[in-house]
Amino acid sequence: MTIHPAVGFAIAYAAGSIPAAYLAGKWRGIDLRRHGSGNLGATNVVRTLGWRIGLLVFLFDAAKGAVPVLLVPPVTASGLSREALGILYGFGAILGHARPLFLKFGKGGKGVATSAGVFAALAPLALAISFSVFVVVLLTSGYVSLGSLVAAVVLPVVLAYTHGTRTPLFALSVLLTAFVFWTHRANIGRLRRGEEHRFGRKAAG
Repeated sequence: MTIHPAVGFAIAYAAGSIPAAYLAGKWRGIDLRRHGSGNLGATNVVRTLGWRIGLLVFLFDAAKGAVPVLLVPPVTASGLSREALGILYGFGAILGHARPLFLKFGKGGKGVATSAGVFAALAPLALAISFSVFVVVLLTSGYVSLGSLVAAVVLPVVLAYTHGTRTPLFALSVLLTAFVFWTHRANIGRLRRGEEHRFGRKAAG
Protein backbone atom coordinates (compact mmCIF):
# COMPACT_ATOMS: atom_id res chain seq x y z
CA MET A 1 0.00 0.00 0.00
CA THR A 2 1.30 3.44 -0.91
CA ILE A 3 0.18 6.95 0.00
CA HIS A 4 0.13 10.35 -1.70
CA PRO A 5 2.79 12.91 -0.62
CA ALA A 6 0.03 15.15 0.76
CA VAL A 7 -1.04 12.33 3.06
CA GLY A 8 2.58 11.77 4.05
CA PHE A 9 2.96 15.45 4.88
CA ALA A 10 -0.19 15.32 7.00
CA ILE A 11 1.18 12.31 8.88
CA ALA A 12 4.49 14.11 9.50
CA TYR A 13 2.67 17.24 10.66
CA ALA A 14 0.50 15.22 13.03
CA ALA A 15 3.56 13.43 14.42
CA GLY A 16 5.32 16.74 14.98
CA SER A 17 2.21 18.08 16.68
CA ILE A 18 2.40 15.63 19.59
CA PRO A 19 3.19 18.08 22.44
CA ALA A 20 5.56 16.06 24.60
CA ALA A 21 6.45 19.00 26.86
CA TYR A 22 2.80 19.88 27.38
CA LEU A 23 1.94 16.26 28.20
CA ALA A 24 4.88 15.99 30.59
CA GLY A 25 3.67 19.10 32.40
CA LYS A 26 0.11 17.82 32.61
CA TRP A 27 1.44 14.55 34.01
CA ARG A 28 2.97 16.59 36.84
CA GLY A 29 -0.15 18.71 37.23
CA ILE A 30 1.00 21.95 35.59
CA ASP A 31 0.64 23.74 32.26
CA LEU A 32 4.16 24.54 31.07
CA ARG A 33 2.79 27.38 28.96
CA ARG A 34 2.30 29.21 32.27
CA HIS A 35 5.55 28.19 33.97
CA GLY A 36 9.19 29.00 33.39
CA SER A 37 9.74 30.53 29.98
CA GLY A 38 6.31 29.39 28.81
CA ASN A 39 7.92 27.51 25.94
CA LEU A 40 6.90 23.92 25.17
CA GLY A 41 10.44 22.69 24.67
CA ALA A 42 12.91 20.45 26.45
CA THR A 43 14.85 23.35 28.03
CA ASN A 44 11.78 24.63 29.85
CA VAL A 45 10.96 21.08 30.93
CA VAL A 46 14.45 20.71 32.43
CA ARG A 47 14.14 23.99 34.32
CA THR A 48 10.63 23.24 35.56
CA LEU A 49 10.42 19.46 35.94
CA GLY A 50 14.03 18.30 36.10
CA TRP A 51 16.65 16.97 33.70
CA ARG A 52 15.35 13.38 33.55
CA ILE A 53 11.94 14.37 32.22
CA GLY A 54 13.59 17.04 30.08
CA LEU A 55 15.86 14.45 28.46
CA LEU A 56 12.89 12.22 27.69
CA VAL A 57 11.05 15.15 26.12
CA PHE A 58 14.12 16.07 24.05
CA LEU A 59 14.46 12.50 22.75
CA PHE A 60 10.75 12.29 21.96
CA ASP A 61 10.80 15.64 20.14
CA ALA A 62 13.83 14.51 18.13
CA ALA A 63 12.08 11.25 17.26
CA LYS A 64 9.10 13.27 15.97
CA GLY A 65 11.43 14.65 13.31
CA ALA A 66 13.39 11.51 12.52
CA VAL A 67 10.63 8.90 12.30
CA PRO A 68 8.52 10.52 9.52
CA VAL A 69 11.70 11.18 7.49
CA LEU A 70 12.81 7.55 7.78
CA LEU A 71 9.54 5.63 7.60
CA VAL A 72 7.07 7.59 5.46
CA PRO A 73 9.02 8.14 2.19
CA PRO A 74 9.33 4.39 1.41
CA VAL A 75 5.54 4.03 1.36
CA THR A 76 4.94 7.20 -0.68
CA ALA A 77 3.95 6.96 -4.34
CA SER A 78 5.68 9.89 -6.00
CA GLY A 79 8.21 10.83 -8.65
CA LEU A 80 10.18 12.70 -5.98
CA SER A 81 13.39 11.23 -4.62
CA ARG A 82 13.50 9.75 -1.13
CA GLU A 83 15.64 12.67 0.04
CA ALA A 84 13.17 15.20 -1.35
CA LEU A 85 10.30 13.43 0.40
CA GLY A 86 12.34 13.30 3.60
CA ILE A 87 12.89 17.06 3.40
CA LEU A 88 9.17 17.63 2.80
CA TYR A 89 8.15 15.45 5.71
CA GLY A 90 10.86 16.87 7.95
CA PHE A 91 9.54 20.35 7.28
CA GLY A 92 6.05 19.10 8.13
CA ALA A 93 7.23 17.68 11.46
CA ILE A 94 9.03 20.90 12.42
CA LEU A 95 5.97 22.94 11.48
CA GLY A 96 3.78 20.66 13.58
CA HIS A 97 6.07 21.10 16.57
CA ALA A 98 5.94 24.89 16.25
CA ARG A 99 2.17 25.04 15.70
CA PRO A 100 0.71 21.81 17.13
CA LEU A 101 -2.51 20.46 15.71
CA PHE A 102 -3.39 18.99 19.11
CA LEU A 103 -3.09 22.37 20.83
CA LYS A 104 -5.42 24.04 18.33
CA PHE A 105 -2.47 25.38 16.31
CA GLY A 106 -1.28 27.46 19.25
CA LYS A 107 2.34 28.15 20.10
CA GLY A 108 4.48 25.07 20.48
CA GLY A 109 8.24 24.69 20.87
CA LYS A 110 11.11 26.43 19.10
CA GLY A 111 11.87 23.43 16.91
CA VAL A 112 15.49 22.74 17.85
CA ALA A 113 15.07 19.13 19.03
CA THR A 114 12.69 18.20 16.21
CA SER A 115 15.03 19.79 13.65
CA ALA A 116 17.89 17.80 15.15
CA GLY A 117 15.89 14.62 14.56
CA VAL A 118 15.18 15.59 10.97
CA PHE A 119 18.83 16.21 10.16
CA ALA A 120 19.95 13.15 12.13
CA ALA A 121 17.96 11.17 9.58
CA LEU A 122 18.94 13.21 6.50
CA ALA A 123 22.53 14.28 7.23
CA PRO A 124 23.87 12.58 10.37
CA LEU A 125 27.47 13.79 9.96
CA ALA A 126 26.46 17.44 9.60
CA LEU A 127 24.11 17.08 12.56
CA ALA A 128 26.84 15.47 14.69
CA ILE A 129 29.21 18.37 14.00
CA SER A 130 26.51 20.95 14.66
CA PHE A 131 25.47 19.21 17.88
CA SER A 132 29.10 19.05 19.04
CA VAL A 133 29.34 22.82 18.56
CA PHE A 134 26.13 23.23 20.56
CA VAL A 135 27.59 21.22 23.45
CA VAL A 136 30.85 23.20 23.43
CA VAL A 137 29.03 26.56 23.44
CA LEU A 138 26.66 25.39 26.17
CA LEU A 139 29.48 24.14 28.40
CA THR A 140 31.62 27.24 27.92
CA SER A 141 28.89 29.88 28.11
CA GLY A 142 26.05 28.22 30.01
CA TYR A 143 23.50 29.52 27.49
CA VAL A 144 21.27 26.95 25.79
CA SER A 145 19.89 29.61 23.47
CA LEU A 146 23.35 30.73 22.35
CA GLY A 147 24.34 27.13 21.71
CA SER A 148 21.21 26.61 19.61
CA LEU A 149 21.85 29.77 17.58
CA VAL A 150 25.50 28.97 16.89
CA ALA A 151 24.67 25.35 15.99
CA ALA A 152 21.95 26.58 13.62
CA VAL A 153 24.57 28.68 11.80
CA VAL A 154 27.13 25.86 11.70
CA LEU A 155 24.71 23.35 10.15
CA PRO A 156 24.32 25.03 6.70
CA VAL A 157 28.06 25.79 6.65
CA VAL A 158 28.84 22.10 7.06
CA LEU A 159 26.19 21.10 4.52
CA ALA A 160 27.58 23.61 2.02
CA TYR A 161 30.91 21.78 2.28
CA THR A 162 29.54 18.21 2.28
CA HIS A 163 26.52 18.53 -0.05
CA GLY A 164 27.00 21.81 -1.90
CA THR A 165 24.94 24.98 -1.89
CA ARG A 166 22.59 23.97 -4.71
CA THR A 167 20.93 21.07 -2.92
CA PRO A 168 17.44 21.05 -1.34
CA LEU A 169 19.01 19.91 1.93
CA PHE A 170 21.19 23.02 2.10
CA ALA A 171 18.16 25.19 1.32
CA LEU A 172 16.24 23.53 4.14
CA SER A 173 19.13 24.18 6.54
CA VAL A 174 19.16 27.87 5.62
CA LEU A 175 15.42 28.12 6.20
CA LEU A 176 15.87 26.30 9.50
CA THR A 177 18.56 28.76 10.59
CA ALA A 178 16.24 31.67 9.86
CA PHE A 179 13.43 29.87 11.73
CA VAL A 180 15.62 29.23 14.79
CA PHE A 181 16.70 32.87 14.92
CA TRP A 182 13.06 33.96 14.61
CA THR A 183 11.86 31.70 17.43
CA HIS A 184 14.80 32.82 19.59
CA ARG A 185 14.37 36.55 19.02
CA ALA A 186 13.37 37.13 22.66
CA ASN A 187 16.42 35.15 23.79
CA ILE A 188 18.64 37.25 21.52
CA GLY A 189 17.29 40.38 23.18
CA ARG A 190 18.02 38.99 26.65
CA LEU A 191 21.51 37.90 25.58
CA ARG A 192 22.25 41.43 24.38
CA ARG A 193 21.00 42.89 27.67
CA GLY A 194 22.82 40.31 29.81
CA GLU A 195 19.52 39.00 31.16
CA GLU A 196 19.41 35.54 29.59
CA HIS A 197 19.19 32.59 31.98
CA ARG A 198 22.24 30.38 32.17
CA PHE A 199 21.67 26.64 32.25
CA GLY A 200 21.31 25.63 35.89
CA ARG A 201 21.98 29.17 37.09
CA LYS A 202 20.10 32.43 37.57
CA ALA A 203 20.07 35.22 35.00
CA ALA A 204 23.34 37.03 34.44
CA GLY A 205 21.72 40.25 35.63
